[in-house]
Amino acid sequence: MRHRNQQTKICHEQNSTNLQAVSMVMKSSVEEDEGGWGLGIPEKMRSNANWVDITQDFKGACKELNLGELLHDKLFGLFEAMSAIEMMDPKMDAGMIGNQVNRKVLNFEQAVKDQAIRVKDLSLPELIGIVDTCFCCLITWLEGHSLAQTVFTCLYVHNPELIQDPALKAFALGILKVCDIAREKVNKAAVFEEEDFQAMTYGFKMANNVTDLRVTGMLKDVEDELQRKVKSTRSRQGEQRDPEVELDHQQCLALFSRIKFTRLLLTALISFTKKETSAVSEAQKLMSQAADLLPAIHSTIQYGIQSQNDTTKGDHPIMMGFEPLVNQRLLPPTFPRYAKIIKREEMVNYFSKLIERIKTVCEVINTTNLHSILDFFCEFSEQSPCVLSRSLLQTTFLIDNKKVFGTHLMQDMIKDALRYFVSPPVLSPKCSLYNNHQAKDYIDSFVTHCSRPFCSLIQIHGHNRARQRDKLGHILEEFATLQDEAEKVDAALHGLLMKLEPQRQHLACLGTWVLYHNLRIMIQYLLSGFELELYSMHEYYYIYWYLSEFLYAWLMSTLSRADSSQMAEERILEEQQQKGRSSKKSKKKKKARPLGKEITMSQAYQNMCAGMYKTMIALDMDGKVRKPLFELDSEQVRYEHRFAPFNSVVTPPPVHYIQFKEMSDLKKYSPPPRSADLYMAASKHFQQAKLILENVASPDAEVNRILKVAKPNIVVMKLLAGGHKKETKALPEFDFSAHKYFPIVKII
Repeated sequence: MRHRNQQTKICHEQNSTNLQAVSMVMKSSVEEDEGGWGLGIPEKMRSNANWVDITQDFKGACKELNLGELLHDKLFGLFEAMSAIEMMDPKMDAGMIGNQVNRKVLNFEQAVKDQAIRVKDLSLPELIGIVDTCFCCLITWLEGHSLAQTVFTCLYVHNPELIQDPALKAFALGILKVCDIAREKVNKAAVFEEEDFQAMTYGFKMANNVTDLRVTGMLKDVEDELQRKVKSTRSRQGEQRDPEVELDHQQCLALFSRIKFTRLLLTALISFTKKETSAVSEAQKLMSQAADLLPAIHSTIQYGIQSQNDTTKGDHPIMMGFEPLVNQRLLPPTFPRYAKIIKREEMVNYFSKLIERIKTVCEVINTTNLHSILDFFCEFSEQSPCVLSRSLLQTTFLIDNKKVFGTHLMQDMIKDALRYFVSPPVLSPKCSLYNNHQAKDYIDSFVTHCSRPFCSLIQIHGHNRARQRDKLGHILEEFATLQDEAEKVDAALHGLLMKLEPQRQHLACLGTWVLYHNLRIMIQYLLSGFELELYSMHEYYYIYWYLSEFLYAWLMSTLSRADSSQMAEERILEEQQQKGRSSKKSKKKKKARPLGKEITMSQAYQNMCAGMYKTMIALDMDGKVRKPLFELDSEQVRYEHRFAPFNSVVTPPPVHYIQFKEMSDLKKYSPPPRSADLYMAASKHFQQAKLILENVASPDAEVNRILKVAKPNIVVMKLLAGGHKKETKALPEFDFSAHKYFPIVKII
């Protein structure tokens, strides 16, 4: 019993006086009338063994343990101790909450039998209140809570077949269908984590015995009936209005708006399950119609019966047809997770934003270029959309047949992206390699190998922002392998081309394209750390240095090389065309460079990063950066941790800490710059970024956001360079409210 050799000290808050010993606890047979829990040893086990009571020995052994010591057994270590749950303790066992309430918890059939709820002859305020509360539960589920604690706290959806009221029955079936399609879409897209969404249905029937068409038909019938009532109670010109008739009219209109909204939402989700892109356009129209109903829903919230908050457990809505504890026994025996149902006022606002997001998702079908699609996914993800809209975007992009929008092969999209970015000769119909079998095999094999990493990259942009960063670090390994293959294919194609057309080159075409995506992933990985507030102030300088001096420098040279490659290919094509029609001289139109905008934006970003790097160095020189007292780690350990995912990448080669210190050492300059010089240099960088962005034709929101940071920073840097508040000990503030990646520096 006393395993002294296994005894170890483990810090634990539990007081040793709480240790209780029970020689053996077994659940006795529990009868239908709730015989309860029993202690004791079954008769069969008594006769087959020689039992010895060890209670006193156990207590004696416990006395030898000091406060905070635990007995460590190989089958029960620290991990088991931390994840163990004390059964029947309401703070730890979710199943015990039901025993804390004074009322009897009834399921749907029992509630109908006891006449606690009605299934027919419901008044309009009751119907409006039930519908609104169901909408609130639906939203709470979409925000990551379980169905058992949200939608299925409404007893009516447990068995809609028993409901005799046509409006409530149609609505209950409609809400089940919405949940079922949403769950199917989220599961299929697979871009959710446990904190985003809970897909378990706990064995509830999701109205699978009724077809989608039948449910939308039932909702339409109810809608038409309510519309007739609305028309019959409408005020006539010059008529004296009866207040009761007016109230009845408003309540009918309120229920009509809600039933129609449910039908439109369900029909739009059904459209997303179809494979034709025309269905997506249809969904967009339906969402616009649904948005038009929201003001009417918002203005009539007060007509529904209001819920009383459950005083026993937070603010679960308690009203007819709802029982927050009805499914408590279905929850796994874990720490109770409290589901706070959102308020009705917030419900309309949430639906408004959800509809806007779904309408944005529908826009993706108008995007044809792979690079534009990637940008679309990045921009959409920046809004931190909900799990349903993220999933709809994923399933709209790649349909079940693994074709983009159900029509284009991913390989063709990749070939188009290569033509757009770098114009490789092998994909030009005027090149001798275009119909060469060996060259075709090389390029087809490469493009096929590209499909999986690019689909994965697009899928990563469907995850929530925090998980994205983690996954971007891992996908770099796949892109590093792709980079290696691209260089080999380039070399092989160049060798073939030299034999056929010596004046042409095929060097670094595919490699440049993969390198570009590699760099974009690396830049996004580092920048997202600012958005997620992962970096301490003393780390800013090496993050901004890595971006400005290294990654953006590489990105600019990659974009310039792609641009040159495009121009060289265009020249060759023009020469070939002129040979064919040498007699006519055609006027050349100056074409806009496809990569021009991206080169401009990269220059602006590089200047912003360089400005921030020099600002941080100067602030450090003036003693205005708080640094930790490194005990268990060092700056090198932190630096290596921050850039660890880049170690799998060969091009560009990772910059190790020692190299970084050598490259960023100010002592190599003669004379070494002072803080005032660095502030001025930073001001020039911000000034340069401002000039670049002010020359952008038709600036977008991102350009304006960067300008909002660059302009005040120019002024602050000039003030600091002039010695403004140099003696003050107050630390600067970094305000990221204008831009996620670049702060406005504030000196207090």
